[in-house]
Amino acid sequence: MSRDRALAYIAFAIVCTVWGTTYLAIRIAVETIPPLLLTAARFVTAGVLLFVVAHLRGDRAPRDRRTLLNIVAVGVLMVGLGNLSVVWAEQWVPSGLAALFVATAPFWVAIIELVSRSGEEIGVRRGAGMLIGFLGVAMLVTPRGAAGAFDIHFVLGALAIQAGCVAWQSGTLYGKRALSKVPPLMSSALQMLSGGLVVLIAGVAMGEVPRFHLTPRTFWALAYLTFFGSVLTYTAYVYALKALRMTTMSLYAYINPVVAVILGWLILGEQLTWVSIAAMCIILAGVALVQSARNVYSANATPAADRRAA
Repeated sequence: MSRDRALAYIAFAIVCTVWGTTYLAIRIAVETIPPLLLTAARFVTAGVLLFVVAHLRGDRAPRDRRTLLNIVAVGVLMVGLGNLSVVWAEQWVPSGLAALFVATAPFWVAIIELVSRSGEEIGVRRGAGMLIGFLGVAMLVTPRGAAGAFDIHFVLGALAIQAGCVAWQSGTLYGKRALSKVPPLMSSALQMLSGGLVVLIAGVAMGEVPRFHLTPRTFWALAYLTFFGSVLTYTAYVYALKALRMTTMSLYAYINPVVAVILGWLILGEQLTWVSIAAMCIILAGVALVQSARNVYSANATPAADRRAA
């Protein structure tokens, strides 16, 4: 295995584990920090730090207008919509359940690829996996599945996370194509800065500044999100994305929710019912079915592609 590919797998392992812990940190941070300013503070700070590090390493920010606009578009999709949707929802949605809602990411990848010009057909296996997975989501959006958190805000939060998944996966796919020539650290820094600044402007405009309040508990949650959830893991995600296939990258959806559910139960005392546990198993089974179908498609498509190239 080449050094770059080995580093990509290490980065992928960081994404799988550390991002699972961020749901807990978000749930704690929103106790006193409003969602838009929490997202803005996290990513603007992380973006500035990464920009300095990238500059010291010799990376240079792109100057052409098209690349800069692409960076802003990806930053808004992934930070300003994707991550913000989770932060907003976790005002009412328990951290473990929020992670399970995010686990539908591979389903949205399949749908986005279907409507794209180069996308593959969903097929029977992938379609069945998506139906099974969304059945698990439907089980969570019930009084028993929500384990005491069920109300109209919980339902709206679940819907917001699904919309955020679409935005995040769209940004991921677009960034993989449009920003392949931008150094990973610089790309991460500029994405965080652009997305964070857009959210900051929105938060100030919506009057969140008077509600911004730090306690020791929420300060450390914000610090963890900034340095571990953003500086470390977001960069690891962008780095791994350049070297690994989307089929591999989507596998973090298996591990993140399990980590989040366990931590939410152990540290915050979030309730687990047999319905929520069954829903988690069903969602992950659906993800496994979708991923296995993607692997079969890739294995069958590669020889044909090679023949066309020849």
